[in-house]
Amino acid sequence: MTLISTLIFFSIMLTLAAMPSASVALVVSRSATLGFRNGAAVTGGIVLGDLILVTFSIFGMSSIAETLGSFFFIVRCMAGAYLIWIGVGLLCAKGNVPQTLQDDRPFTMVTSFMSGLLLTFGDVKAILFYASLFPTLFELRLLTTFDIAIIVCVTILTVGGVKLAYAYAAKKILSRWSSQKVHQGTRRIAGGLMIGAGTYVIVKA
Repeated sequence: MTLISTLIFFSIMLTLAAMPSASVALVVSRSATLGFRNGAAVTGGIVLGDLILVTFSIFGMSSIAETLGSFFFIVRCMAGAYLIWIGVGLLCAKGNVPQTLQDDRPFTMVTSFMSGLLLTFGDVKAILFYASLFPTLFELRLLTTFDIAIIVCVTILTVGGVKLAYAYAAKKILSRWSSQKVHQGTRRIAGGLMIGAGTYVIVKA
Protein backbone atom coordinates (compact mmCIF):
# COMPACT_ATOMS: atom_id res chain seq x y z
CA MET A 1 0.00 0.00 0.00
CA THR A 2 1.64 3.20 -1.20
CA LEU A 3 1.12 6.85 -0.35
CA ILE A 4 -0.21 7.47 -3.86
CA SER A 5 -2.83 4.72 -3.61
CA THR A 6 -3.86 6.00 -0.19
CA LEU A 7 -4.31 9.56 -1.49
CA ILE A 8 -6.30 8.31 -4.47
CA PHE A 9 -8.52 6.25 -2.18
CA PHE A 10 -9.02 9.27 0.08
CA SER A 11 -9.97 11.49 -2.87
CA ILE A 12 -12.42 8.96 -4.29
CA MET A 13 -14.11 8.36 -0.93
CA LEU A 14 -14.32 12.08 -0.16
CA THR A 15 -15.87 12.85 -3.54
CA LEU A 16 -18.43 10.05 -3.37
CA ALA A 17 -19.41 10.92 0.21
CA ALA A 18 -20.08 14.54 -0.79
CA MET A 19 -22.22 13.72 -3.82
CA PRO A 20 -26.01 14.13 -3.40
CA SER A 21 -27.48 10.72 -2.59
CA ALA A 22 -30.11 8.91 -0.55
CA SER A 23 -27.72 8.78 2.42
CA VAL A 24 -27.13 12.55 2.28
CA ALA A 25 -30.88 13.15 2.08
CA LEU A 26 -31.46 10.91 5.09
CA VAL A 27 -28.78 12.66 7.17
CA VAL A 28 -30.08 16.12 6.32
CA SER A 29 -33.70 15.17 6.93
CA ARG A 30 -33.13 13.57 10.34
CA SER A 31 -30.85 16.39 11.45
CA ALA A 32 -33.21 19.13 10.25
CA THR A 33 -36.30 17.62 11.86
CA LEU A 34 -34.94 15.88 14.97
CA GLY A 35 -31.67 17.67 15.71
CA PHE A 36 -27.98 17.22 15.03
CA ARG A 37 -27.58 14.16 17.26
CA ASN A 38 -30.01 12.18 15.13
CA GLY A 39 -28.15 13.26 12.01
CA ALA A 40 -24.95 12.08 13.72
CA ALA A 41 -26.64 8.77 14.59
CA VAL A 42 -27.57 8.25 10.95
CA THR A 43 -23.96 9.04 10.05
CA GLY A 44 -22.78 6.40 12.52
CA GLY A 45 -25.00 3.80 10.85
CA ILE A 46 -23.76 4.76 7.40
CA VAL A 47 -20.11 4.58 8.49
CA LEU A 48 -20.62 1.16 10.12
CA GLY A 49 -22.31 -0.08 6.96
CA ASP A 50 -19.40 1.13 4.85
CA LEU A 51 -16.88 -0.49 7.19
CA ILE A 52 -18.74 -3.79 6.86
CA LEU A 53 -18.59 -3.52 3.07
CA VAL A 54 -14.90 -2.60 3.25
CA THR A 55 -14.30 -5.72 5.35
CA PHE A 56 -16.13 -7.86 2.79
CA SER A 57 -13.91 -6.48 0.04
CA ILE A 58 -10.60 -6.73 1.89
CA PHE A 59 -11.12 -10.36 2.83
CA GLY A 60 -12.42 -11.44 -0.55
CA MET A 61 -16.05 -11.80 0.48
CA SER A 62 -17.60 -9.79 -2.35
CA SER A 63 -19.23 -12.98 -3.63
CA ILE A 64 -21.68 -12.58 -0.75
CA ALA A 65 -23.55 -10.16 -3.00
CA GLU A 66 -24.36 -13.08 -5.29
CA THR A 67 -24.76 -15.74 -2.61
CA LEU A 68 -27.19 -13.63 -0.60
CA GLY A 69 -28.68 -11.70 -3.50
CA SER A 70 -32.28 -12.16 -2.33
CA PHE A 71 -31.37 -11.05 1.18
CA PHE A 72 -29.81 -7.82 -0.04
CA PHE A 73 -32.84 -7.20 -2.25
CA ILE A 74 -35.12 -7.49 0.77
CA VAL A 75 -32.90 -5.24 2.91
CA ARG A 76 -32.78 -2.64 0.15
CA CYS A 77 -36.56 -2.67 -0.21
CA MET A 78 -36.90 -2.32 3.56
CA ALA A 79 -34.56 0.67 3.51
CA GLY A 80 -36.52 2.26 0.66
CA ALA A 81 -39.85 1.67 2.40
CA TYR A 82 -38.47 3.18 5.60
CA LEU A 83 -37.35 6.32 3.76
CA ILE A 84 -40.77 6.68 2.17
CA TRP A 85 -42.42 6.21 5.58
CA ILE A 86 -40.27 9.00 7.03
CA GLY A 87 -41.15 11.24 4.07
CA VAL A 88 -44.89 10.63 4.39
CA GLY A 89 -44.68 11.34 8.12
CA LEU A 90 -43.00 14.67 7.44
CA LEU A 91 -45.54 15.66 4.79
CA CYS A 92 -48.46 14.74 7.04
CA ALA A 93 -47.11 16.57 10.10
CA LYS A 94 -49.41 19.40 11.19
CA GLY A 95 -49.42 22.16 13.73
CA ASN A 96 -46.70 24.46 14.96
CA VAL A 97 -42.97 23.88 15.11
CA PRO A 98 -42.58 20.22 16.06
CA GLN A 99 -41.74 19.51 19.65
CA THR A 100 -39.41 16.73 18.51
CA LEU A 101 -37.01 19.25 17.00
CA GLN A 102 -34.33 18.11 19.47
CA ASP A 103 -35.48 14.53 20.04
CA ASP A 104 -32.58 12.70 21.69
CA ARG A 105 -34.55 9.81 23.16
CA PRO A 106 -32.69 6.48 22.98
CA PHE A 107 -35.32 4.84 20.77
CA THR A 108 -35.25 7.70 18.27
CA MET A 109 -31.45 7.66 18.21
CA VAL A 110 -31.37 3.91 17.61
CA THR A 111 -33.94 4.29 14.82
CA SER A 112 -31.78 6.94 13.17
CA PHE A 113 -28.68 4.75 13.49
CA MET A 114 -30.43 1.68 12.07
CA SER A 115 -31.87 3.65 9.16
CA GLY A 116 -28.35 4.69 8.12
CA LEU A 117 -27.04 1.14 8.53
CA LEU A 118 -29.91 -0.45 6.59
CA LEU A 119 -29.63 2.05 3.77
CA THR A 120 -25.90 1.41 3.35
CA PHE A 121 -25.86 -2.34 3.96
CA GLY A 122 -28.77 -2.86 1.60
CA ASP A 123 -26.90 -1.28 -1.30
CA VAL A 124 -25.45 -4.24 -3.16
CA LYS A 125 -23.90 -1.86 -5.70
CA ALA A 126 -21.73 -0.41 -2.93
CA ILE A 127 -20.31 -3.89 -2.30
CA LEU A 128 -19.49 -4.28 -5.96
CA PHE A 129 -17.91 -0.81 -5.95
CA TYR A 130 -15.56 -1.67 -3.10
CA ALA A 131 -14.87 -5.09 -4.58
CA SER A 132 -13.76 -3.55 -7.86
CA LEU A 133 -11.94 -0.54 -6.35
CA PHE A 134 -9.79 -2.29 -3.77
CA PRO A 135 -8.01 -4.78 -6.08
CA THR A 136 -7.25 -1.87 -8.41
CA LEU A 137 -5.67 0.35 -5.75
CA PHE A 138 -4.22 -2.19 -3.36
CA GLU A 139 -2.49 -5.55 -3.45
CA LEU A 140 -4.95 -7.21 -1.10
CA ARG A 141 -2.71 -10.21 -0.38
CA LEU A 142 0.03 -7.91 0.86
CA LEU A 143 -2.08 -5.67 3.08
CA THR A 144 -0.79 -5.50 6.63
CA THR A 145 -2.73 -4.75 9.80
CA PHE A 146 -1.41 -1.20 9.62
CA ASP A 147 -2.62 -0.86 6.01
CA ILE A 148 -6.09 -2.06 6.97
CA ALA A 149 -6.12 0.40 9.87
CA ILE A 150 -5.34 3.23 7.43
CA ILE A 151 -8.17 2.14 5.12
CA VAL A 152 -10.58 2.06 8.08
CA CYS A 153 -9.44 5.52 9.24
CA VAL A 154 -9.78 6.99 5.75
CA THR A 155 -13.30 5.53 5.45
CA ILE A 156 -14.36 6.93 8.82
CA LEU A 157 -12.77 10.32 8.15
CA THR A 158 -14.21 10.82 4.68
CA VAL A 159 -17.66 9.24 4.97
CA GLY A 160 -18.22 10.24 8.60
CA GLY A 161 -16.71 13.70 8.25
CA VAL A 162 -18.71 14.67 5.17
CA LYS A 163 -22.00 13.32 6.50
CA LEU A 164 -21.49 15.10 9.84
CA ALA A 165 -20.85 18.31 7.93
CA TYR A 166 -24.19 17.86 6.17
CA ALA A 167 -25.90 17.20 9.51
CA TYR A 168 -24.31 20.27 11.09
CA ALA A 169 -25.23 22.50 8.16
CA ALA A 170 -28.85 21.33 8.28
CA LYS A 171 -29.06 22.19 11.98
CA LYS A 172 -27.45 25.62 11.56
CA ILE A 173 -29.76 26.57 8.72
CA LEU A 174 -32.85 25.47 10.63
CA SER A 175 -31.78 27.28 13.81
CA ARG A 176 -31.88 30.59 11.91
CA TRP A 177 -35.37 30.01 10.59
CA SER A 178 -38.01 30.46 13.28
CA SER A 179 -41.29 31.05 11.45
CA GLN A 180 -43.94 28.35 11.25
CA LYS A 181 -44.17 28.68 7.46
CA VAL A 182 -40.45 28.05 7.11
CA HIS A 183 -40.66 24.95 9.31
CA GLN A 184 -43.58 23.68 7.27
CA GLY A 185 -41.63 24.31 4.08
CA THR A 186 -38.62 22.51 5.53
CA ARG A 187 -40.74 19.50 6.42
CA ARG A 188 -42.25 19.40 2.94
CA ILE A 189 -38.87 19.61 1.23
CA ALA A 190 -37.38 16.97 3.54
CA GLY A 191 -40.45 14.76 3.09
CA GLY A 192 -40.24 15.03 -0.67
CA LEU A 193 -36.54 14.18 -0.58
CA MET A 194 -37.22 11.13 1.58
CA ILE A 195 -40.00 9.82 -0.64
CA GLY A 196 -37.91 10.40 -3.76
CA ALA A 197 -34.86 8.73 -2.22
CA GLY A 198 -36.90 5.78 -0.97
CA THR A 199 -38.52 5.28 -4.36
CA TYR A 200 -35.11 5.42 -6.04
CA VAL A 201 -33.69 2.84 -3.63
CA ILE A 202 -36.57 0.41 -4.32
CA VAL A 203 -36.53 0.91 -8.09
CA LYS A 204 -32.76 0.29 -8.18
CA ALA A 205 -32.98 -2.77 -5.92
